[in-house]
Amino acid sequence: MTTYGGFEPVFCTIIPPHVLDTLSKAEDRVLAGKARRTLERDAFERTHRRLTTVLGAPALAPPSGAAADKPSRTIYDARHKQDLPGKKVRGEGDKPGKDSTVNRAYAGLGATFDLFLKAYERNSINGEGLPLNATVHFDEEYNNAFWNGEQMVFGDGDGEIFLDFTIPVDVIGHELTHGVTQYTANLTYFGQPGALNESMSDVFGSLIKQYTLGQSAAEADWLIGAGLLAPRVTGTALRSMKAPGTAYDDDVLGKDPQPATMDDYVRTGRDNGGVHINSGIPNHAFYLAATALGGNAWEKAGKVWYSVLTGGELGSQASFSDFAKLTLAQARTLFGEGEELQAVTKAWEQVGVPTG
Repeated sequence: MTTYGGFEPVFCTIIPPHVLDTLSKAEDRVLAGKARRTLERDAFERTHRRLTTVLGAPALAPPSGAAADKPSRTIYDARHKQDLPGKKVRGEGDKPGKDSTVNRAYAGLGATFDLFLKAYERNSINGEGLPLNATVHFDEEYNNAFWNGEQMVFGDGDGEIFLDFTIPVDVIGHELTHGVTQYTANLTYFGQPGALNESMSDVFGSLIKQYTLGQSAAEADWLIGAGLLAPRVTGTALRSMKAPGTAYDDDVLGKDPQPATMDDYVRTGRDNGGVHINSGIPNHAFYLAATALGGNAWEKAGKVWYSVLTGGELGSQASFSDFAKLTLAQARTLFGEGEELQAVTKAWEQVGVPTG
């Protein structure tokens, strides 16, 4: 997306600010210092994102002769500095090198491209073959990964709480899906529309992982960021779509605050009105619908969610209820009055989001 057409200046990170806030208060000064430096860097990048929106970002076009069914990937190495994009280390079609982080980033961009193209006939993030660029080894012990409106950026983690951010493919898919949302519904990054924005990224991040691994809805773990937490952390992932609020419970990191239903909806001014917290509710609705239908989650539930996100009827200020009503309408349009509509309807009922 060119960021000067009235779009929201969203800066999206996989590790929520409230998690880093907690970590920044740890008794271990070394851990706390790394978290604070990440927060400071995120604040800088967030400001840069806003300025880019005002001033205009360079338009990215597919290279001449690029195939419509193939990605156009470029991986850069920041060499632990903060200048973007860094030194080019791998282009589209280049053979894998010795740096496993570069190779994982390249593969993750490709996996995201493949899911959107093969499942939904979408040519890259913007639907028009947008080049997929990523920078690895960003900064020193940087505890995050983000989409800045133009490219992906990955930190190496501190090795104590977070590992390399290219390890979970769903983290890569999550961040790139923020780009899809940016080009389509452009959900405002605050409150319920912001939580929907985050949920869309978790949904398609999970689907990208499932598609890559060839997993059915029943076989999937429905975890976001599994493999990212270091061994010392008591937890399995950043979030759980199957059981929101259970992904981690750690002395240093705190407890996963996500609710699974509207009964526990969190009203807060932090985290842009709880966008990474209340996203657990629509996340859980998708999990319930997908597992009720069985088979490959990207084929039925995923198709409904994608159609709503990209169909043009979802407003930028949409509430959970607005989104839920549209999923029912799309399920009916795509599949009729059968099990798909019943599964989607029941899923929203179970999480307490009204659809009538």
